[in-house]
Amino acid sequence: MTRTTDTPKTDAPGNAEKDPDDWTTGDEEMTGAQASYLKTLCEEAGETFDPDLTKAEASKRIDTLQQKTGRGT
Repeated sequence: MTRTTDTPKTDAPGNAEKDPDDWTTGDEEMTGAQASYLKTLCEEAGETFDPDLTKAEASKRIDTLQQKTGRGT
């Protein structure tokens, strides 16, 4: 009998590891979750929130602000 596990593959990049510039939906409007988190990060970092970012742009901005606020560690 073969046993399956819930362990993810380590040889294939997940969405969190894939470059936002390569996302097929990266040019779509950012998600509600992205907007909410980005607003919080912008407030903490003392930066302006841009509601017109795409999914890919929001992801990059979140990464940058996580580093600035210490939330990315």
